Amino acid sequence: MVTQYEITGTNAKGIAASIERGVADGALAPGSSLPPVRTLAEHLGVSPGTVATTYKELRRRGIVVTRGRGGTVVAEAPAVASRRPPKVPEGLRDLAGGHPDPAFLPELTPPAQVARGGRSHRAAPRLARLEELTRAWYERDGVPSAHVTFAHSALDCVARLLSTELRPGDAVAMEDPGYHHLLDLVPALGLRIVPVRVDDEGMRPEELRAAVRGGVRAVICSPRAQNPYGGCFSAARRDALAAVLAEAPDVLVVENDYTAEICGAPLHSLTAGGRLARWAQVRTVTKHLGPDLRWAALACDATTLARHDGRLLLTSGWVSHVLQEAVAGLLADPGARALVDEARTAYAVRREALIGELARRGISAHGGGGLNVWVPVRDEAAVVNGLRSCGWWVAAGARFRIGAGPGVRITTADLLPVEAGRLAADFAAVLGEAQATYGG
Repeated sequence: MVTQYEITGTNAKGIAASIERGVADGALAPGSSLPPVRTLAEHLGVSPGTVATTYKELRRRGIVVTRGRGGTVVAEAPAVASRRPPKVPEGLRDLAGGHPDPAFLPELTPPAQVARGGRSHRAAPRLARLEELTRAWYERDGVPSAHVTFAHSALDCVARLLSTELRPGDAVAMEDPGYHHLLDLVPALGLRIVPVRVDDEGMRPEELRAAVRGGVRAVICSPRAQNPYGGCFSAARRDALAAVLAEAPDVLVVENDYTAEICGAPLHSLTAGGRLARWAQVRTVTKHLGPDLRWAALACDATTLARHDGRLLLTSGWVSHVLQEAVAGLLADPGARALVDEARTAYAVRREALIGELARRGISAHGGGGLNVWVPVRDEAAVVNGLRSCGWWVAAGARFRIGAGPGVRITTADLLPVEAGRLAADFAAVLGEAQATYGG
């Protein structure tokens, strides 16, 4: 047997459940090899066809992948085990979470009046006041607002869009490195990820072109503050990507503009000017109003709207009107707006301070907008552990990557400029130690 984990079962369903338990429990780690079909069939006393059916189902669900002569292995982000970050060790300065600075979040209070009694809002799922505010929010940045709707979060929205548009086995072009929860979500829906590398201006056009010509059915991208790299579309990059997508008008393009209010960079959206036939842009308020506000706005084309809302109607029905009232109140509140303006300025200063201090020490870093800085390194573990010994906790890049090179992500949202120099000095010292120990 190739693996030490004892796979059991007498039929395809039972064998698949046994392997899934091993993956979920961590006994079968990402990259672990599964036995060849005939070997496992002989061990379990079943037919090779039964094991082949098992592996096919596990591939469809994103739990395993086949690597030609390399055999069948557990996927790098199996659909039953999320890329959750490790717990922050006690006593360390947490720069790994990607969270906003609480000092810039308004106080959350429920609406003053909430009507009593059971009611159904299926006939009018969106509050008119919040819908009006949402249209103005999109129009301010040149995103078409003729068709808008709401969801419970960005991930909830993207999952619904993909599940109504695509079928298991379809391919989705995604950023590499990219947002780890999205990298988990797509294979969990039974879809295939086609990685597209990013740089300081977002997705690279030549790699997106290869993905489109390879038959992807959807593209998920961030027009600014790309997580974790920090890239932001320039007007030229936006135009180049739009030219690529013009070759495949049926491909659904989903933009995740998750830091719309605090990014610190202008929006150059693929959705502007009627460039795309099938499109959606998702925005949330979690980064500037509070993580507990699980509300997302969606602007999209008419077909996408109908499919999204049709599926929503069959599941939760609508987004809580109590939540909608709370969001609307904060979006219109002058005090909350002032906090958001302060946050936008502070985040830019803090992000640029760290990038500058690292550059002074010859360390290249990336972060054109948002809350994070990406620093390419040769050995993620050496850097993470070295900084830990200095009192810092940063995120290893492995959970953000598919095929991109290694790096670490540093959240600068509450890293004061006076701290940036010390962190950069510690970073440089750790890199020097790593080179001496590991050769780079």
